[in-house]
Amino acid sequence: MKRCEIRSTRREEFIDITPLIRDELHRSGTRDGLCAVHCPHTTAGLTVNEHADPSVAEDILAALDRLVLVEGPWTHLEGNSPAHVKASLVGSSVQLLVSNGDLALGTWQGVFLCEFDGPRAREVWLCFVP
Repeated sequence: MKRCEIRSTRREEFIDITPLIRDELHRSGTRDGLCAVHCPHTTAGLTVNEHADPSVAEDILAALDRLVLVEGPWTHLEGNSPAHVKASLVGSSVQLLVSNGDLALGTWQGVFLCEFDGPRAREVWLCFVP
């Protein structure tokens, strides 16, 4: 398993980690199989979506803001309950196919770390299975 650090710079943002995953995949030498990506945080998550147009990530963040309101009532004392809810909605892991030494993603697809409680240092864990 490979642990990779990612630093977010805003309270909420989508960070395209596709190049990082591809770099680690090439280092691993895996030609065909699976790539499991996991985010071990409760206020951040992972998603696969369009990375050609940054407005898609902005639209997803805006939609999550409409679904999960900042004002409560929330009982969690840290004040970041909306971030926990958003992370649960998005999910903490994605599984990707590996084919011919590359990620088998659609033309417009990328993998994003979804930050909901930043800025912070985050980790993603990668596991390549031949």
